[in-house]
Amino acid sequence: LMTTFHRQQQRQGRPLLFGSSCSEPAYQPLSSPCCLPDSMDYPLQKSVWGPGARGEVQMCQTIYPCHANHRGELSAGQLLKWIDSTACLTAERHAGMSCVTASVDDIQFEETARVGQIITIRAKVNRAFTTSMEVGVKVIVQDTFTSAQKCVCVAFSTYVAKPVGAQKVTLNPVRLQSEQDDLEYSLAAERRRIRLCNEDAFKNLMAESHLLNGIVQGKENDAVSTEHTHVQSIELVLPPHGNHHGNTFGGQIMAWMETVATIAASRLCRAYPTLKSVDMFKFRGPSTVGDRLVFNAIVNNTFQKNVEVGVRVEAYNCEEWTHGKGRHINSAFIIYDALNDKLEPLMFPRIKPTTEDSIRRYCGAIARKRIRLARKYILSGKEENHLSDLWDKSNETYLSYNNVATLTFLATKQGWEITTTANDIKIFTHEDNNVLSMKVEMRARIPADHAFSLLSDLSFRKLWDSHYLNCEFIKNVNEDDRIYHIICPPVIGEKLQDFVVLMSRRQPCKDGDPYIIAMRSITLTEVPPSPDYFRSEILCAGFMIYSVGKDSCKVCYYNQISSGVLPYFAGLLGGWSTSIEDTACSCVTFLETTGVDTTLL
Repeated sequence: LMTTFHRQQQRQGRPLLFGSSCSEPAYQPLSSPCCLPDSMDYPLQKSVWGPGARGEVQMCQTIYPCHANHRGELSAGQLLKWIDSTACLTAERHAGMSCVTASVDDIQFEETARVGQIITIRAKVNRAFTTSMEVGVKVIVQDTFTSAQKCVCVAFSTYVAKPVGAQKVTLNPVRLQSEQDDLEYSLAAERRRIRLCNEDAFKNLMAESHLLNGIVQGKENDAVSTEHTHVQSIELVLPPHGNHHGNTFGGQIMAWMETVATIAASRLCRAYPTLKSVDMFKFRGPSTVGDRLVFNAIVNNTFQKNVEVGVRVEAYNCEEWTHGKGRHINSAFIIYDALNDKLEPLMFPRIKPTTEDSIRRYCGAIARKRIRLARKYILSGKEENHLSDLWDKSNETYLSYNNVATLTFLATKQGWEITTTANDIKIFTHEDNNVLSMKVEMRARIPADHAFSLLSDLSFRKLWDSHYLNCEFIKNVNEDDRIYHIICPPVIGEKLQDFVVLMSRRQPCKDGDPYIIAMRSITLTEVPPSPDYFRSEILCAGFMIYSVGKDSCKVCYYNQISSGVLPYFAGLLGGWSTSIEDTACSCVTFLETTGVDTTLL
């Protein structure tokens, strides 16, 4: 039989990977049974039964019917309470004093748990700052009979230490004991920086929202108002709802917020919505036992297969309740999806704002989605496999065809969501299976064939695109396919980036078809990676040019974003850079002011 010491060593050999892919189990079932010692007459070692040696705190719960919803699945509200309890105890263990929840964000729900299964919640302080700390939480569900495990969700909570009286606090740093600890320590600082920048980024994006008013007012006829989705509910905070500090338990407030948000989402989709992610629970102030909490929830906007619901919580003591003057203590933005009778993703109806406040909420949801996308892909740390194929005579035809076909497929995808519009330039995003794509739509007063001639000659690119320092022509494959070596400014460190790309261009086969200029990375033996450059890759990019009358055209630029080009687009999404809009304006100016040699058309 395995001793308790051996069991401890086995657990320490499989540390929890906060922020890692949910497809990877946090720990594996033991390969052999183990039991307690025969005698319990001696005291057990604290290191065996206490919190983990790496500062982890673990909660295990069996899911009973009282924890489940009408479908027999673990209630999201109950899970939020368990997460907050575990994370709070973790923070207090590190701080050595009382801690309160400041925010909970980046919760992504990947799996559901059902009655009879076992939930394991593991939490650990990733990094401590002066008075606050980030706690990483990972939730695993285990089947009782098969011991199979899946990740339910990963979350990040911020807690603030609350000393007694006027005592000053400086939290001790976290002890780093593994490479994973080092990684999470670094990522925690980056997540904190993004949280602190979120407010400014949101204000910047909302300042642009007036540019969307024309699109908002011009929504299609089948768009619906969200006023009927408004839900108001009241709760009286009783002693069982309080925490061990005498305040209202933060997990309980989050559970109540999730309940009213679910009702609001169901009124729009007329189905049972499923909690997909939480943008943020923001705790603005405390409430205590005896307070009346008023919850207001309403659908802000829809994005094809999901919907954002905003929730606001106000607290009233007895006197405030009489005078109707409450305290705004909590806000949250919660994202849901839903399935139809065939268990296929339900497409949510489009929203048509009808009031000034609904327009503000509508544009705010778009801004938050942009920030979520930027935050998600900046912090994903996803390692990509080699994207480019080796170029040789045997696969020239295939790579050329695949280059054009991939861009055509990307352009015809459904579900592009507009994120900004200015100066006759519209920018869209599309996310599918954790792959983010960008579309930039421009109008130019120039014939489509002239634009095609100018944009398909990449030697001109550096004249209007500041992201291109040099574009060297390498070889002519045929009349429509060329290979270039592109040099770009550095984004990480001091090394310049370089790309080796195949450019394939196609003219329309019939009226109404677009001109196509497709680009993708290839591996070329004549241009090996150089120590002077950081070799990056393009998955799929290019232009689709549509004729609009005799002397004008619509130019659409597409890019299926890889890690090599993500930094250029992340600034646009997050609202801290306008380089993409500026480049699009330069492109239009270049097209409209540059002459074309008509003999080449």
